[in-house]
Amino acid sequence: MLLPDTKTVDRLLRHYRAQERTVLARPLDLSARSRFEDTAYTLCVLMGERTAPAAVRAAERHLAENRPTPRRPLEGLPGA
Repeated sequence: MLLPDTKTVDRLLRHYRAQERTVLARPLDLSARSRFEDTAYTLCVLMGERTAPAAVRAAERHLAENRPTPRRPLEGLPGA
């Protein structure tokens, strides 16, 4: 199964959330709503989901599963 690029998912999810806040702040702004719906559609396609809420959950899961683990210094090395 092909997995979406983590950086792309992160960027698109942040974009979706920002546009969501804009639409909530300006519900009568049709241009903002159109951009939000376009972003929601793109997120659905990228995550392989039919609805925006499902795509958001899938994106959040994908990011949580692919978060890099912090590196610990090797023991016994100078400065460790």
